Amino acid sequence: MKMDNQTYDEMRKKASPPSPVVRDCLWAFFVGGAICCAGEGLGTLYRALGFTLTDAGTLTSATLVALSGLFTALGWYQKLAAKAGAGTLVPITGFANAVVSPAIEFRSEGLVPGVGAKMFIIAGPVIVYGMLASVAWGVLYHVLRPWIGG
Repeated sequence: MKMDNQTYDEMRKKASPPSPVVRDCLWAFFVGGAICCAGEGLGTLYRALGFTLTDAGTLTSATLVALSGLFTALGWYQKLAAKAGAGTLVPITGFANAVVSPAIEFRSEGLVPGVGAKMFIIAGPVIVYGMLASVAWGVLYHVLRPWIGG
């Protein structure tokens, strides 16, 4: 059966109601902000416990990654991400979730072919292109440094 564009558009509009974009953006903003505030709270706690600023920052990142991995394993992170969207992807917790999720999904295939091989299926390209970009920027900076100072 052939369908004209007008009929198709009517069916599409009926099947997919408009998305509440502003509400979704605000929700993502506040969830991402809450994750970042939790990180600030952890950093303040670690500094109050006597750690240096550098060590407190490292411990904060490690704690957020560990909590994200735990929440992913328990299935809580996916439920939050389904509601908050990009708000859970932007902080470091989103990267940890991207590493842990495939590892959990493919664990039935074994430690090496499942967990080990699939762990970086999503995060791997981010790491690779991030490293390449940093090397390219480093070379460019080294070449341009005599003219721009530094």
